[in-house]
Amino acid sequence: MNLNNKTLLITAIDEFIGLRTAELAIAQGMKVRGLQSSTEKSKKLQDLGVEVIIGSITDSAIAQKACQGVDIILHTDQIAEEAGAISHFRDVNVGGAVNMAKAAKQAGVKTFVHLSSVMVYGFNYPNGVTESGPLSGENNPYCQTKIEAEAAVLELNNSSDFGIIVIRAGDVYGPGSIPWIVRPILMMRQKLFACANDAKGVINHLYIDNLIDGIFLAMEKETYGEIFNITDGQETSWKEYFMRLAAMEGLQAPLSLSKDEIKLFLKLRVQGQKLFRKKVDILPESIDFMTRPYACSIVKAQNLLNYKPKFDLESGMQLTHEWLQKTDIQSLVK
Repeated sequence: MNLNNKTLLITAIDEFIGLRTAELAIAQGMKVRGLQSSTEKSKKLQDLGVEVIIGSITDSAIAQKACQGVDIILHTDQIAEEAGAISHFRDVNVGGAVNMAKAAKQAGVKTFVHLSSVMVYGFNYPNGVTESGPLSGENNPYCQTKIEAEAAVLELNNSSDFGIIVIRAGDVYGPGSIPWIVRPILMMRQKLFACANDAKGVINHLYIDNLIDGIFLAMEKETYGEIFNITDGQETSWKEYFMRLAAMEGLQAPLSLSKDEIKLFLKLRVQGQKLFRKKVDILPESIDFMTRPYACSIVKAQNLLNYKPKFDLESGMQLTHEWLQKTDIQSLVK
């Protein structure tokens, strides 16, 4: 499929991944419509030439309205928190995804790309895990509902008239990334950040533009019914990643504590924040996400999509550093 002049609908277009996808889609000649739940960033998107629709992905009428006259949908909207009530996660991550996919099919949309996550493999998966699994919900609402959402939308796949593609994204970083750039740096600035278990294991980092490149390749090649792991393809230790982040900001290298010690500290911190009615900034469960052991395989994406990450960690961090120098990141988490 030639993407030029195609109309692309992006859900959660006002978030980190959606916003950058809109910029790159417009740059390569696509028409872009966005669905977002609030009016925030509407002006910026409209200035880019995006048609903005305000509403929820769980609202059938809104979903039907958003899908009319669209060629391709990139569904990025989700609850991406480390813990919480699974019913809430299920309503949005599963129910919202199915609602959008059904509305898309009914509207005659050709391609539906569902953004999933390598977190479907859980916290302790085999080295070089491929798209065939194993999958593990880990009794975690995010991991579990991402697994459920994939299965639910793939049931609607019909390659002849409505194609579903699932992208399992790695740990997406770059300008605007809250979990992998903004939050760690803010914690480091307060000297509150520590690595668990000497930061052993591997981060499946993915520079934002590499992710979008992989998504566009999957759209172009119409790989319907397929699932792809997309990462930068580098085996970078958690220690190296967080050391680079600290050095980039001229901050002290983070301390190392045991996983249990960090979780206890964060549990007490959360209790204190709730007591003083402050916004909880990081949950104890986040440590499970930062102690995963191995790299995921991207061989399938390399072979079927000819996916070649254009940005390595060095260049991705440099671009992120330039953004940090001109951005008040504290304002992004208020």
